[in-house]
Amino acid sequence: MKAVITGITGQDGSYLAELLLEKGYEVFGMVRRASTETFERIDHLQDRLKLIQADVLDQLSLIKMLEETGPDEIYNLAAQSFVPTSWKQPVLTGEFTALGVTRLMDAMRIVCPKAKFYQASSSEMYGKVREVPQTELTPFYPRSPYAVAKVYGHYITVNYRESYDLFAVSGILFNHESPRRGKEFVTRKITDGVARIKLGAAKELRLGNIDSRRDWGFAGDYVRAMYLMLQQPEPDDYVVAMGHDHSVKEFLEIAFGHVGLQWQDYVVQDPEFMRPAEVDHLIGDPTKAKEKLGWQPEVDFEGLVRMMVEADLDRVRQEIG
Repeated sequence: MKAVITGITGQDGSYLAELLLEKGYEVFGMVRRASTETFERIDHLQDRLKLIQADVLDQLSLIKMLEETGPDEIYNLAAQSFVPTSWKQPVLTGEFTALGVTRLMDAMRIVCPKAKFYQASSSEMYGKVREVPQTELTPFYPRSPYAVAKVYGHYITVNYRESYDLFAVSGILFNHESPRRGKEFVTRKITDGVARIKLGAAKELRLGNIDSRRDWGFAGDYVRAMYLMLQQPEPDDYVVAMGHDHSVKEFLEIAFGHVGLQWQDYVVQDPEFMRPAEVDHLIGDPTKAKEKLGWQPEVDFEGLVRMMVEADLDRVRQEIG
């Protein structure tokens, strides 16, 4: 089996590549040409992957990539995925996160219509939520340019599936974290900050709204759900979530508590990190994924936080010698 992963250098792409390699896949990773290459998440896999240059902003490059690779499965994880940046670069976010999906699906329709396609949808699409918990049928109410772009990507996937009879699915993934999460995301910002404070490399941690709540899981568990969706007899969309939420404050308590500190002594709330529009009560209902896919998460919330703190402690120790 051959799989193409766009966004392979990101958190999810690296975990998914590991999973598919374990299952004997030939894995092609799509990478953008850049003056500074950031491959640290897949460094340990590089000799087993085939990286190929293409860009979701360039239709012809996508067609050529699919012609060269002839994939059985395509996992579209490429996006401008940081919500605050989407307010500063809304048009670019739309090009990557919305129209990029169309370009890739159209390339697949032309080159390899029998392949199976996975689109990374997001719980941010629910935004100002209409019901709690959220299911596959809950209406969307996006609250950021990123979320609006993800809604487009979600529905264009449904549209191509129904219009062209493609095997195309969307996984509506709720927040999922890991030691490979980018440091700009609040969970990793916290665990990196905890490690630096514990090891004497920082004195405070500046955050935005610590009362906001999210349904957080482990990225390594969530990529298994992506894979399972493409192994089904019929294409369908699935919510992937833990089914319960936690506040940023709870995350802080576990992270600082893990190293024997009180978060209140170090955390400063900074208006600079507040969102223009906050999303409400995001909790996913993973019943369908559990029943139809047989998916079960293996890492719980506390285990996830501790895993991330330990990884950052190791990394910061090496940094500061």
